[in-house]
Amino acid sequence: MLAPDAMAGAGGTEFNNVWTLLTGWVEGLLGRIIAIVFVIVGLVAGVVRGSIMGFVLGVASGVGLFAAPTIITNIVTATL
Repeated sequence: MLAPDAMAGAGGTEFNNVWTLLTGWVEGLLGRIIAIVFVIVGLVAGVVRGSIMGFVLGVASGVGLFAAPTIITNIVTATL
């Protein structure tokens, strides 16, 4: 008895609706609101600590949140 061949990453249409929903949230209005909250919290943390790093981290988190779906798509669909 031999094990069947394993194929990775070729299909997955079952989760396409979930991916579309989450991507829409992150890249849409909800993602913008969360990014603004990241920046505001980072700004407040920076003022409290007397450092600009909180603000920088907030901006980086907001940009990372917005860019995450594109990065994940490019990593998963990359071929060698």
